[in-house]
This record gives sequence, structure tokens and C-alpha cells, in this order.
Amino acid sequence: MKRTDTTNLRQLHYKFAPFMIFPLVLTVITGTLFQVAFATGKADDFIWLLELHRGKFGRINLEMIYPFLNGFGLLMLGVTGILMWLNTKKDG
Repeated sequence: MKRTDTTNLRQLHYKFAPFMIFPLVLTVITGTLFQVAFATGKADDFIWLLELHRGKFGRINLEMIYPFLNGFGLLMLGVTGILMWLNTKKDG
């Protein structure tokens, strides 16, 4: 990979990572906390966690596209991260 390609890849990863990681972390945290609530028998009190987990943020309802956004974000971070890692191995 040429040096300019590597620089562009790093810039892409750097710019989009904060936006892509937030929904992924939110999904993991809300899913885990809801499972704890379910295991303790208090799931009915924490339905709002399940709504956040599915992509419903008050009036903003992203339930139909939220899984695709999460999947795309994870795929992009994974692909750009692996490509940068492979390129570092070649340079080093």
C-alpha cells in the first residue's frame, strides 16, 4: 500500500471511529444492563434500557436502521483497523 493510501486510511478511521463506536458501546452497555435486570427479576422496571438498545431515543426512532448502522460501523472499524495493522507489519 502506498504511503498516501495509508494516510487516507488512517484519516478515515480517525474521523469516523468516534461516531461509529458510540452506538456500538451503547448497544453493549444497554444490552448487558438489561440482561442483569432480567436475571434479577426487575426487567419490567428497565424496559427503557431495551428501547435504547434497539435504537429508540425518545421521539427519534431508529429501530429499523439501528442494527444496520451498528453493523456498518463495526465492519468499517474492523476493516480499516485490520488494513492499518497489516500495513504496519509490512513497514516494520
